[in-house]
Parts: sequence; C-alpha cells; structure tokens
Amino acid sequence: MSYASPITANEIPAAPLIADVRVDQDESNLSAVAWGAILAGAATAASLWMILMILGAGLGLSSIPQWLNADITVATFGVTTIAWLVFSQIVASGMGGYLAGRLRTRWLGVPRDEVWFRDTAHGFLAWAVSALVTATLLTAMIGAFVSDGIQAGAAYAEPAPAAELTAARANGGGMSDRLTYYIDTLYRTDTTDGDRYAPSAAVTAESARVFTNALDQGSLSPADIRYLGATVAEKTGLSQDDAQTRVADTFGQLQSRLGELDVNERALAEQARKAAATAAIWLFISLLSGAFLASLMAIFGGRQRDL
Repeated sequence: MSYASPITANEIPAAPLIADVRVDQDESNLSAVAWGAILAGAATAASLWMILMILGAGLGLSSIPQWLNADITVATFGVTTIAWLVFSQIVASGMGGYLAGRLRTRWLGVPRDEVWFRDTAHGFLAWAVSALVTATLLTAMIGAFVSDGIQAGAAYAEPAPAAELTAARANGGGMSDRLTYYIDTLYRTDTTDGDRYAPSAAVTAESARVFTNALDQGSLSPADIRYLGATVAEKTGLSQDDAQTRVADTFGQLQSRLGELDVNERALAEQARKAAATAAIWLFISLLSGAFLASLMAIFGGRQRDL
C-alpha cells in the first residue's frame, strides 16, 4: 500500500483572513463618493474665487462692476483682467480640489488605480459644485458674457435715422432732443420781436413730423420743402427762396449728423461684440483650467491623506 507524499506548508493556499473579509464587507457597504469632502472643497473654491475677484476689482485687475451692468468693452476686459480671471479660477479650484481629496475618508483594500480615479472624481465634483454655486450667485455676470454681444448688436442694428424715428414714436410722436435742435434752427432769427417770430408748439410739432417722415423716406420731397419754406418765411421774415434753402440745408445737416452717429454706434457695437466673445472664450478657458487643476490637486491631496 503506497502513500502519497504529504503537501508542504508552502503549497497550501492561503485562506482569507477574517479581518480581510470584514474589511471587504465594510468597503462594499461604503459609498465611493465622500460628499462631505466634496462640499467642503466646493465651498472653499467658491469662496476663494469670490475673494480673489473682489481683490482684483480693488486692485483694478478685474471688472466685476462692468460685467454686472453688462458694460463689457475692450478697455474693461483687457489682458490683466483675463490673467486675473484665469489665475483666480486656477488657485480657487486647485485649493478646493486639494481639500476634497485630503478630507475624504480613507479607503482600505482598494487598488491604487481605483483610488486615483476616485480622487480625480472628487476633485472634479468639487469644482462642478463650486461652479454651479458661483453661476447661481452671479447669474447677471455670467449672462452678460453670453448675451452682451447680442444685446449690443440689437441695440445698434437699425441705422441712426431709424433710431431717431423709434425715439420719436416712443415719445408719442413728439420730438427727440436731437430733432428738437434742428427744428429750432429752422426758425432762428436776429430779431427781438418774439411775438412775431416765435413759432407755436403746433408749428414746430408739424415741422418735426415732416422731418420724421422725410427721414423715413430717405429724402425731403420738393412739396415738403416748399411747405416748410413758406412756414419758415412767415415766422422769420426770410424770402421764400432763402427759407427753402434753409429747410434743405437743415435737413441735410440732420441726415449727415445721424449718418456719423450711425457709423460710430456700429463701431462701438462691433467692439462690444468682440469684447463679449473674448470674455466668453476666456471664461471657458478659465473654467476648463479650474476643472483640470481641481482634479489634479485632488489626487495630490488623496496621496497626502494616505501617507
């Protein structure tokens, strides 16, 4: 009768220890997301970002007041503003991500790769929560980045003569300040006889309506020139020909002035649109950089925690 050789102690498979089984069971009952650490990191990131932006406003490096009033221009959103915006977002997000990784509960029995992934997720979640909080508190500023260019383009989409007509219609058919000035020039005279030469409100209102209609049509018709010329001649003592010449010259000056304003306003609108687009792009870059730094610093904080 033969006997098999006994199994050596080295060949016996190691049975799982009771302590390891308990650790695995405890780990399976725990959530992989430590919301306490995430919220702490998010609060830190949002608060630190606000403090840095306020400091930048005090030092003249940021333009929060202009953003809140939707008054973004190339001058208010310059290189220093962009640099401070990116710097503030990186510092705040990095600190929030570090705390989210450092304060989370230590995981036992979890592979190192999984620990790194969870730390990265904690940092990203801390950044995401802080971004939502910041967007909620500063909705006006965030909305200004996106809509300022659209608002500027809509404000100056119509030419200056059309804007003058809109102002007159909004005033119940009355005259705007600019139109009032040119109507007054029609009836100027060197005489001091106010009773004879002072036009009534009805006369000036009618003249304004004629000019408004001419602006809408693009030119002053000969019939309107003759009619206004007769009125001006009656009120000022000028001859009919001189009065008609004054009417035509005054309307031409009004058209020329409105054309110059139209060019300037369109240039300002284009500058505002470009500034708004630049602000939106750099806001995106700063937020993206903040997300990356928060995730990276969460890994560093987690490794510090596990030492």
